[in-house]
Amino acid sequence: MQYKLGIIGGTGIYDLEGLKVRDRILPDTPYGKASGEFIIGDMNGKEVVFLPRHGRGHRIAPTFINYRANIYGMKQLGVTHLISISAVGSFKDELKPGSIVFVDQYVDRTKERVHDTFFDEGVAVHIAFADPVCPSLHAKLIEIAKGLGIDYAPWGTYLNIEGPAFSTRAESRLYRSWGMDVIGMTNLYEAKLAKEAEIHFAPIAQVTDYDSWKEESVDVAVILGNLGKALSITRAVIIKFIEGFPYPENACACEQALRGTLVTDPAFIPDSLKKKYELLLNKYL
Repeated sequence: MQYKLGIIGGTGIYDLEGLKVRDRILPDTPYGKASGEFIIGDMNGKEVVFLPRHGRGHRIAPTFINYRANIYGMKQLGVTHLISISAVGSFKDELKPGSIVFVDQYVDRTKERVHDTFFDEGVAVHIAFADPVCPSLHAKLIEIAKGLGIDYAPWGTYLNIEGPAFSTRAESRLYRSWGMDVIGMTNLYEAKLAKEAEIHFAPIAQVTDYDSWKEESVDVAVILGNLGKALSITRAVIIKFIEGFPYPENACACEQALRGTLVTDPAFIPDSLKKKYELLLNKYL
C-alpha cells in the first residue's frame, strides 16, 4: 500500500513552511466544498497534502467549518495518515501556554450533529471510538518530541465545545473538576470523520491559554500572543516526522475501522447512496 501524509493546520498555521508546492486542488465532494484549496507539494522528498482548517486569512469560524468535506477531500486525494494541529486552552497548571499536548482522548460538548458522520442518510454505521487516535502515529509523535527535548505532554483529554464563544468561568471550572486536560472547538469532529474514512489520525494540541479557570479572560489577543512558541515546536515535530515518513506500522486497526460497522442490509441501500458512499464503504459492500 502506498502511504500519503496529510496535515491540517489550525490557528496560526495557514501554510506549511518548506513545502515545495506542486498543485492546489479544490475537489468536489458529496458534502460540499472544503475550507479551501488542498495544497499538494513535496517536503524532504515526501509528498504532503496540506489544508488550513479555517481557510486562507482565517475566514471560517469553528462551527461553520465543513469538516466532512475537509476529511473526505483528504481521502479523495489518497491521504492515509493525517496529523491535525489545533490551538487549545489548558485546565492544568503543568500544561503551560507555549507547550504542546499529544491528545489521545475526547469529550464531546458540541450541539451541531451535521459534522459528526459521513453516513447521514439511508445507512446505519457505528464505528468503535473507544480509542480515537491512531496508536502508531501517537507513539511516533511522542518519540520525536522526546528526542527534540521540547515541552510536551504525551497524552491528554480534549474537551470539544462548539464555540465560537469561549467558556464562561463556571463552565471552565466545571470542566477542570471533571479532570479534562485541554479545551478546543474543532478536533473531535476530525477524529470521528478520520476514523470513518479509515485514515490514521493523530492530533497536536498547541496550548495558548488557561481558559478562564485561573481568573483570566481568554481573548484572541492572549491566544495569538502565546501561540508563537507552540508554533515553533510544532513545526519542529512536523519536519522531523516528515523526514522519516512512512513508518513501519505497529498493531493498528485504523485501515479496517469500518469492518463490521454497517448494520443496514446492503440490499436496502439504493444505488444512488452506494455511489455516494463508494469511496468509504465499497470494500464492505
